[in-house]
Amino acid sequence: MRMQPTEHPGIYKKNDKLFTQNPTTCKGTRVYNEQLIMEDGVEYRSWNPFRSKLAAALLKGLPLNVPTDAQILYLGAATGTTVSHLSDILINGTLYAVESSPIATIKLVHVCEKRLNIIPIVSDANHPERYQHIVPPVDLIYQDISQRNQADIFIRNMKTYLKANGSGLIMVKARSIDVALRPKQAYELVCSSLKKQGGNIRRTIELAPFEKDHAAIYLTR
Repeated sequence: MRMQPTEHPGIYKKNDKLFTQNPTTCKGTRVYNEQLIMEDGVEYRSWNPFRSKLAAALLKGLPLNVPTDAQILYLGAATGTTVSHLSDILINGTLYAVESSPIATIKLVHVCEKRLNIIPIVSDANHPERYQHIVPPVDLIYQDISQRNQADIFIRNMKTYLKANGSGLIMVKARSIDVALRPKQAYELVCSSLKKQGGNIRRTIELAPFEKDHAAIYLTR
């Protein structure tokens, strides 16, 4: 079977697996030991849903279309696994990758060396004003931060950066919200907080079997 484009710009599928195009500046380069496939002179990188919650959400029907010229604020960039695939998609856009851990940022910077559309930012997402001199209004805020106050973090950044017609995607780890709650109750608690602050919940997608007790909450402003 040959590589097929999906309904999502810049994302491809082959044998039920997701792929993005590796930029020519990164040809032959892997970020996390992913599979590389060459087809018709184009190199594709496999997108592992067990390593990337965004890939898991897309495979489970997330209706998120990221324009190739989008401006994205990524909160909780870690070492750059998902960041790198979004970078592949944003051929005319920019990704502002915020990470608080200096150790994780070292690996993130290595990912950015050949990907000029990623701006790494070492900062605490609890304080969006600290990177306001770097980040412009954005089309999408993507958050993957396993903290009890993750909804509050998202809301602060949404109010500071998200365009009026922008969208958000927050990856929720149920046990980080409250270990006493059932996962669905934890997701509902986060959705309730987001709604009170003007978030329009479009879809909640549980990420099992790729991630246990995790859900992706997709919203618009």
